[in-house]
Amino acid sequence: MPEAPPQDPAVCRGPGVPRGRGRFRGHFVKVVLDTNVLLAAFATRGLCEAAFAACLASHEIVLSECVLGELHRHLRGKFKTPPRQVDAILSFLRENATVVTPTKVRPSACRDRSDLAVLGTALAAGADCLVTGDHDLLTLKTFRGIPILSPRAFHDRLR
Repeated sequence: MPEAPPQDPAVCRGPGVPRGRGRFRGHFVKVVLDTNVLLAAFATRGLCEAAFAACLASHEIVLSECVLGELHRHLRGKFKTPPRQVDAILSFLRENATVVTPTKVRPSACRDRSDLAVLGTALAAGADCLVTGDHDLLTLKTFRGIPILSPRAFHDRLR
Protein backbone atom coordinates (compact mmCIF):
# COMPACT_ATOMS: atom_id res chain seq x y z
CA MET A 1 0.00 0.00 0.00
CA PRO A 2 1.49 3.42 -0.96
CA GLU A 3 2.31 5.89 1.78
CA ALA A 4 0.30 9.07 2.02
CA PRO A 5 2.30 12.14 1.00
CA PRO A 6 3.54 14.21 3.94
CA GLN A 7 1.49 17.24 4.88
CA ASP A 8 2.95 20.53 3.68
CA PRO A 9 3.45 22.71 6.79
CA ALA A 10 3.01 25.83 4.64
CA VAL A 11 -0.62 24.92 3.97
CA CYS A 12 -2.88 26.32 6.66
CA ARG A 13 -6.41 25.11 6.28
CA GLY A 14 -9.21 26.65 8.18
CA PRO A 15 -12.92 27.26 7.80
CA GLY A 16 -13.54 28.96 4.48
CA VAL A 17 -9.90 28.74 3.41
CA PRO A 18 -9.56 25.82 1.02
CA ARG A 19 -6.06 24.40 0.93
CA GLY A 20 -4.62 27.43 2.69
CA ARG A 21 -4.84 29.75 -0.28
CA GLY A 22 -4.07 33.32 0.65
CA ARG A 23 -2.49 32.42 3.98
CA PHE A 24 1.12 32.91 5.13
CA ARG A 25 1.18 31.26 8.56
CA GLY A 26 3.95 28.69 8.82
CA HIS A 27 5.44 29.79 5.52
CA PHE A 28 8.67 31.78 5.17
CA VAL A 29 7.81 34.97 3.33
CA LYS A 30 9.84 37.80 1.79
CA VAL A 31 8.03 40.96 2.84
CA VAL A 32 8.63 44.52 1.66
CA LEU A 33 7.41 46.98 4.29
CA ASP A 34 6.63 50.47 3.03
CA THR A 35 7.88 53.49 4.95
CA ASN A 36 4.47 54.25 6.47
CA VAL A 37 4.31 50.76 8.00
CA LEU A 38 7.83 51.09 9.44
CA LEU A 39 7.01 54.52 10.88
CA ALA A 40 3.89 53.17 12.56
CA ALA A 41 5.80 50.12 13.84
CA PHE A 42 8.42 52.28 15.55
CA ALA A 43 6.18 55.17 16.62
CA THR A 44 3.08 53.41 17.96
CA ARG A 45 1.89 50.20 19.55
CA GLY A 46 -0.58 48.27 17.46
CA LEU A 47 -1.09 46.40 14.25
CA CYS A 48 2.02 47.61 12.38
CA GLU A 49 4.21 46.89 15.38
CA ALA A 50 2.76 43.36 15.64
CA ALA A 51 3.23 42.74 11.91
CA PHE A 52 6.81 44.04 12.10
CA ALA A 53 7.57 41.78 15.08
CA ALA A 54 6.12 38.77 13.24
CA CYS A 55 8.27 39.57 10.22
CA LEU A 56 11.39 39.80 12.38
CA ALA A 57 10.62 36.48 14.03
CA SER A 58 9.53 34.35 11.09
CA HIS A 59 9.97 36.09 7.77
CA GLU A 60 12.49 38.05 5.71
CA ILE A 61 12.06 41.82 5.66
CA VAL A 62 13.33 43.39 2.44
CA LEU A 63 14.01 47.12 2.12
CA SER A 64 15.97 49.47 -0.11
CA GLU A 65 18.06 52.54 0.57
CA CYS A 66 15.18 54.55 -0.93
CA VAL A 67 12.82 53.27 1.78
CA LEU A 68 15.46 53.78 4.49
CA GLY A 69 16.13 57.32 3.23
CA GLU A 70 12.45 58.21 3.31
CA LEU A 71 12.20 56.72 6.80
CA HIS A 72 15.16 58.85 7.92
CA ARG A 73 13.57 62.03 6.49
CA HIS A 74 10.23 61.39 8.22
CA LEU A 75 11.74 60.39 11.56
CA ARG A 76 13.89 63.53 11.65
CA GLY A 77 11.33 65.90 10.14
CA LYS A 78 7.75 64.98 10.90
CA PHE A 79 8.43 62.93 14.04
CA LYS A 80 11.35 65.05 15.33
CA THR A 81 13.18 61.92 16.49
CA PRO A 82 16.63 62.60 18.01
CA PRO A 83 19.52 61.80 15.62
CA ARG A 84 20.96 59.09 17.88
CA GLN A 85 17.61 57.26 17.94
CA VAL A 86 17.20 57.58 14.15
CA ASP A 87 20.68 56.12 13.67
CA ALA A 88 19.81 53.24 16.02
CA ILE A 89 16.59 52.47 14.11
CA LEU A 90 18.33 52.55 10.72
CA SER A 91 21.20 50.39 12.01
CA PHE A 92 18.72 47.90 13.45
CA LEU A 93 16.88 47.68 10.12
CA ARG A 94 20.09 47.25 8.11
CA GLU A 95 21.16 44.42 10.45
CA ASN A 96 17.79 42.66 10.42
CA ALA A 97 16.58 43.21 6.86
CA THR A 98 17.86 42.46 3.40
CA VAL A 99 18.62 45.68 1.53
CA VAL A 100 18.22 45.51 -2.26
CA THR A 101 18.65 47.93 -5.13
CA PRO A 102 15.20 48.66 -6.62
CA THR A 103 14.44 47.53 -10.14
CA LYS A 104 13.47 50.40 -12.45
CA VAL A 105 9.71 50.66 -12.85
CA ARG A 106 7.90 52.55 -15.61
CA PRO A 107 6.30 55.80 -14.35
CA SER A 108 2.94 54.64 -15.71
CA ALA A 109 2.92 51.76 -13.18
CA CYS A 110 1.29 53.89 -10.48
CA ARG A 111 -0.28 57.28 -9.92
CA ASP A 112 2.30 58.61 -7.47
CA ARG A 113 5.84 58.63 -8.87
CA SER A 114 7.29 58.56 -5.34
CA ASP A 115 5.91 55.00 -5.03
CA LEU A 116 7.97 53.68 -7.95
CA ALA A 117 10.97 52.90 -5.72
CA VAL A 118 8.79 50.83 -3.37
CA LEU A 119 7.40 48.83 -6.30
CA GLY A 120 10.95 48.44 -7.63
CA THR A 121 12.08 47.19 -4.22
CA ALA A 122 9.37 44.52 -4.23
CA LEU A 123 10.36 43.44 -7.75
CA ALA A 124 14.09 43.33 -6.98
CA ALA A 125 13.41 41.30 -3.84
CA GLY A 126 11.18 38.78 -5.55
CA ALA A 127 8.84 39.64 -2.68
CA ASP A 128 5.89 37.50 -1.68
CA CYS A 129 4.01 40.66 -0.73
CA LEU A 130 4.28 44.41 -0.24
CA VAL A 131 2.71 45.78 2.94
CA THR A 132 1.64 49.41 2.85
CA GLY A 133 -0.91 51.88 4.11
CA ASP A 134 -0.52 54.00 0.95
CA HIS A 135 -3.88 54.19 -0.83
CA ASP A 136 -2.29 54.76 -4.25
CA LEU A 137 -0.42 51.46 -3.91
CA LEU A 138 -3.32 49.58 -2.29
CA THR A 139 -5.60 50.42 -5.23
CA LEU A 140 -3.25 48.45 -7.49
CA LYS A 141 -3.97 45.26 -5.43
CA THR A 142 -1.06 43.47 -7.14
CA PHE A 143 2.02 44.50 -9.07
CA ARG A 144 3.52 41.99 -11.48
CA GLY A 145 2.12 39.14 -9.43
CA ILE A 146 3.12 40.58 -6.03
CA PRO A 147 0.13 41.12 -3.71
CA ILE A 148 -0.10 44.61 -2.21
CA LEU A 149 -1.64 44.31 1.24
CA SER A 150 -2.73 46.67 3.97
CA PRO A 151 -1.20 46.02 7.39
CA ARG A 152 -4.57 44.57 8.49
CA ALA A 153 -4.78 42.17 5.52
CA PHE A 154 -1.17 41.07 6.08
CA HIS A 155 -1.77 40.55 9.81
CA ASP A 156 -4.91 38.52 9.06
CA ARG A 157 -2.95 36.28 6.68
CA LEU A 158 -0.35 35.65 9.37
CA ARG A 159 -2.96 34.36 11.82
